[in-house]
Amino acid sequence: MLLLTVTIWALNFTVSKYILDAGLHPLPYSSLRYSAAALVFVALTYPRERSFRIARHDLPLVTLAVALLLTNQLSFVYALDLTTATTVALIFGTLPIFTALVARLVGIERLGRRFWIAASLSFAGVALVTVGSGKSVSANLGGDLLAVLGAATWGAYSVAIAPLMRRYSPFRLSAVFLAVVSVALLLLASPQLGDQSFDFGWLVWLGFAFAVLGPLVLTNLLWFTAIDRVGPSRASLFANLQPFLAAIIALLLLSEELTRLQIAGGLAIAAGIVLSRERRPALRSR
Repeated sequence: MLLLTVTIWALNFTVSKYILDAGLHPLPYSSLRYSAAALVFVALTYPRERSFRIARHDLPLVTLAVALLLTNQLSFVYALDLTTATTVALIFGTLPIFTALVARLVGIERLGRRFWIAASLSFAGVALVTVGSGKSVSANLGGDLLAVLGAATWGAYSVAIAPLMRRYSPFRLSAVFLAVVSVALLLLASPQLGDQSFDFGWLVWLGFAFAVLGPLVLTNLLWFTAIDRVGPSRASLFANLQPFLAAIIALLLLSEELTRLQIAGGLAIAAGIVLSRERRPALRSR
């Protein structure tokens, strides 16, 4: 289940890039994708729980999580629109570093010297990936910075929902978060939806169905089931495979180029992740 989950997440970089290159604009793509996934989760959740209620004292945290998820999706889709799927995937390899940094900022976790060395190494890797992105740095800098923001906001989102996961099921949280984010995305996308052409081939629509049912629906069920069976520490080891699987898939399916600097940057990010995996009891005790 873990390997299938990570593979689906990795494939989503390439599928989403393909859809955007085919002519579906970022905001219409994100708004329709999230709306479809929200409808699926509402249909799955209500028969199980008969309620989408969130306690009033949890609303500030839910609002923060929704804001982070919205920012993450906008960053992700525009990063893919501006730069290559390979570059975005490699930069998303910094996700464990950002998650640990946010956990430290909110007092969940203590970070030692080893972690700061690992973080410096990973961010040096991001710089190498950016510089080696094939075109001039300025041409892809916007996309690269958005990819960094995407990784940072997902890390913050992962920390923010941890307390909520103790009180609500993944079904209810996914239904609520996706529904609220889809409304925000539809409002942002409304000026573009009227002008968007939907005359695409079957392969684009097949990719869209995958982008909805795979990364947004199926992986939620697989991921939380797998964590319950094998624990978060083992699960996180599989999650670290995602950026490198995604880069390989993008290279094979989109024929994107990977420069020597990007390879060096990816290896530096990977080394930082490995180095950062010291024992952190405070985080595991959540």
